[in-house]
Amino acid sequence: MSRLLITLGLVLVVLGLAWPWLQKIGVGRLPGDFTVERGNFRFYFPLTTSIIVSLLLSLLLWWWRGK
Repeated sequence: MSRLLITLGLVLVVLGLAWPWLQKIGVGRLPGDFTVERGNFRFYFPLTTSIIVSLLLSLLLWWWRGK
């Protein structure tokens, strides 16, 4: 279990560092990512991005547990 948590932590750090470059290619601005702006209020809900990240992590973990 500790190995899994360390691996997930490292993946999150790498994704956090790579986020500026990922935004340039469109991650975070996909169709289905909702943004509501009213006055000085801004709400962002990345539904499509969340689904894609969830699918990728599920496939990665499924592949990793199979070995």
